[in-house]
Amino acid sequence: MFRGVFTAIVTPFNRDESVDEDALRNLIDFNIDNGVSGIVPCGTTGESPTLTHDEHDDVIELTVRHVNGRVPVIGGTGSNSTREAIRLSQHAEDVGVDAVLLVNPYYNKPTQEGLYRHFKAIANSVNIPCIVYNIKGRTAVNVETPTLLRLINDCDNIVAVKEASGDMNQIQDVINQSPDHFSVLSGDDNITLNLIKAGGQGVISVASNVIPGQMSRLVQLALAGNYTEAEALNRELMPLFEAEFVETNPIPIKYMLWRAGMCQEVYRLPMCELQPASRAKVDAVLTQMGLLETVLVFA
Repeated sequence: MFRGVFTAIVTPFNRDESVDEDALRNLIDFNIDNGVSGIVPCGTTGESPTLTHDEHDDVIELTVRHVNGRVPVIGGTGSNSTREAIRLSQHAEDVGVDAVLLVNPYYNKPTQEGLYRHFKAIANSVNIPCIVYNIKGRTAVNVETPTLLRLINDCDNIVAVKEASGDMNQIQDVINQSPDHFSVLSGDDNITLNLIKAGGQGVISVASNVIPGQMSRLVQLALAGNYTEAEALNRELMPLFEAEFVETNPIPIKYMLWRAGMCQEVYRLPMCELQPASRAKVDAVLTQMGLLETVLVFA
């Protein structure tokens, strides 16, 4: 079962927009050294839509090699093309990932039957665990609970869902109806505590790029049922959770990492730098929470 904090790691770029492999290695070490349960390269936070296929393969392979078995690696290998997602997933399996993360097909707007066949085809093409990534806000489709349950029943290696639907009623239905071995992970830092209270197992986190120690502590407290301390910590971290989305993810979190000296503030179009008004908001949160000093200790 997947439990804990899995960091959806950013993909750092050099000034020429090539992948900054040294910065990526340092970020991986920073996260592992501060207690995260796993690393997730090539997700939304990793700017996977603007990586070439070769870069996508290389980032996953570099991550597996550098992690070197210290924690699980979950490769983001989803696509709106089933054939492409199969190729990416098979490559990730070949280079040694522990699982793959499969986002809803985006733009196509498949039916529930199409979603079922898509995820089933990918799961059948590999022999490693598969995690469905349900995020309607970015993909325009929602994996309905009956569709997910059908996939769990028919595919032994579909073992978890990253739930970013934003609908706690749906999330509760998934938790209540899925088998005991199935993990429900939050896709939003700000609902992680509520999801664990409802019976979930953790989070695939954006915030843990910057605060891996605090996120790990939050989830550990919640999983242990220590809700009083977890709620207090959650309140402390909520301003950061809100600052993550003053503009589209991963723009704010990458800006925070740049402020901490851990990567360049470089994106690939159509993603661009954080705008001045948003910078002021994020800077105020970082200053208020003392996070610049905290992060720089580990940079």
